[in-house]
Amino acid sequence: MPTRWMQIKGDPSIRAQLFDQTRAESVFDAAIAQIHDTVLALLTRKGVFHTKIHYSSSQLTLWFASDPFTYEKFVREEVLEPGFLDRFPDADYAGREALIDEGQTGRVLAEFRRLRLTDETLYLRNGAINRINGMINMSFSCDGTQYIDHRSFFAQLDKFG
Repeated sequence: MPTRWMQIKGDPSIRAQLFDQTRAESVFDAAIAQIHDTVLALLTRKGVFHTKIHYSSSQLTLWFASDPFTYEKFVREEVLEPGFLDRFPDADYAGREALIDEGQTGRVLAEFRRLRLTDETLYLRNGAINRINGMINMSFSCDGTQYIDHRSFFAQLDKFG
């Protein structure tokens, strides 16, 4: 498992305008509990080992263990439709073990919710979880990006938000 915590600062012009912006509520924000329940089911029952939740643009990107070189993209209300999860068969990680267990995955999603909704100026734009390699990726409104292993993430929660 990678253990190096990387913080990458992005576009300086975005950081310079940070306090002139506020979070606009997205489709995913309005249904964040349902989105996170769906993501948890995908990650624990449907063979998804890596997901990226694009909160601002309401997109979900999924990597399945059955075809790890291809990702699938789902947008807005499509993810909220009844039966969305039913289109995916139950699956495992094709012999791989997850470093992030189901309880920890739920905790990460709870922290993503907090980081998305707590502050209207500094907020999570998108977050990713890779259960196989144990890495968390977060991009914020200040155009900063964090790559952090899940153990350090839990140990350093006070540094976020």
